[in-house]
Parts: sequence; structure tokens; C-alpha cells
Amino acid sequence: MNADYTADEMMTVAAARQLRDGTACFVGIGLPSTAANLARATHAPNLVLIYESGCLGAKPDRLPLSIGDGILADTADAVVSVPEVFNYWLQPGRIDVGFLGAAQLDRYGNINTTVVGGDYDDPSVRLPGAGGAPEIAASCGEVVVIVRQNLRTFVERVDFVTSVGYGAGPGDRERLGLRGGGPRVVITDLGVLEPDPVSCELTLTRLHPGVTTDQARAATGWDLAVAERLTTGDPPTGHELTRMRALAATTRENGRGGT
Repeated sequence: MNADYTADEMMTVAAARQLRDGTACFVGIGLPSTAANLARATHAPNLVLIYESGCLGAKPDRLPLSIGDGILADTADAVVSVPEVFNYWLQPGRIDVGFLGAAQLDRYGNINTTVVGGDYDDPSVRLPGAGGAPEIAASCGEVVVIVRQNLRTFVERVDFVTSVGYGAGPGDRERLGLRGGGPRVVITDLGVLEPDPVSCELTLTRLHPGVTTDQARAATGWDLAVAERLTTGDPPTGHELTRMRALAATTRENGRGGT
């Protein structure tokens, strides 16, 4: 990776570039929030950020510390109850893009954020859980996943299906009656994966600068499919890095201030 930026910064910029101006985006905290707020601060000023806490059209000038951070309500176009967000916005398919992270991800874009190892009642690790992710995965027009690529995360089969991607392959979303289009793209610290239009299997379509195909395959727990026309993405621009780092710096200062 270039010394001018980190792998996480490249991943965040690549994810932000996926968001189109004027669309509605359901945002989670962490890397999805960083990418969404970066997009709004650069090429997509009219991006509508929707948070699970009921904040519609939030316009924070720093990264929120949680979905309950007051800056989201202070800057929102409207604040509604959590049931209203899900019943009237998400489930009817009124949100264009859902932004998700993952603890585990398999070749069909299924996500686990529930348990790892053992069984549900006695796992090796109990994770934070589903939250709104299953509904986001089911109902948004499309889903963007942002996650670091390694053997612990990119597994042959997730230990628990928290949020359905393409299930076991073609036709599963339709069989389950899921309204949304499913994962459109997976952004990692190594590159970009997209579902094959026929098999629905995640396929490496783009590498980040300085990353090799062998590195991506070595960080994947299945035989990774690679596109015939594999490309290399553009590095972050100076403007993107400046805005992203400014968001992070403001957040750190706010955290130290205890507000």
C-alpha cells in the first residue's frame, strides 16, 4: 500500500465512491458511517443519510460515536421513532442503499454478526448481533458491504446467517420473498468484489493499487473467482484524504471533550 494512505483509508474511499448523489442510504456506525459521511462531504452532497435511531437526512460535521449520538438528531431533517424507520421507510423498499459491515462473509454474500464457533447456545464468540442488518439486507434496493479481507472473515460458510445475501445461490432471495436486490458490491482493504450475474458468487473485479491477485486469494477462505477483466482502482485523491481525516480528527476531539 502507498505510504501516503493506509489500507483502511483506501477501503473507505473506495466504498464512499459507490454512493450516488441524491440517493437514500441506511447507515451503520463504524466503517459504513465513515464512508457515507465522506461521500456526502465530497462528491455526493445530497446523499440522504438515514440512521437506525430514527434520524432522517442527518448532516453531521463529524463522525457520530453511535446511532444515538446527539449530532445526528441535531442535524437531521426529521427524527422519527425506530418502528417508523423500519415500518414506513425500510421494509416498504423506500431506501436505495444499505451499508453493512460483517464479522463473517461467505461466497454468496451472506453475513454473520451473531455467533462464531460452537452453536448458538454455546458459541466460541458471541457477537453484537443483528440489530437492523437483516432488514437492511432484505429490503434496501441494494447493499454495499465494507469489511477487511482475511481468512477469519472470508469463510467458506458463515457460522450463522444473520443477514441473507444470495443464500445458497441463484433464486434464493426470490424464494425467501426478499424485496431488496441484495449485495451489489463488497469493498475490502484489498479490492472490490461483485456478484456474478449468473451464479451470484462474489467475484474479484478490482484490486486496490499495490495489491496482487495472490494476496486476495490468500486472504479468502474459498476458491476466489477472479474476473477476466480485472482492473486496478484509482488511489485516494488529496481532497478525499483531507476530508476523511478532518472528519476523524473532529470526532477524536469531540470524544476527548466528553460531549
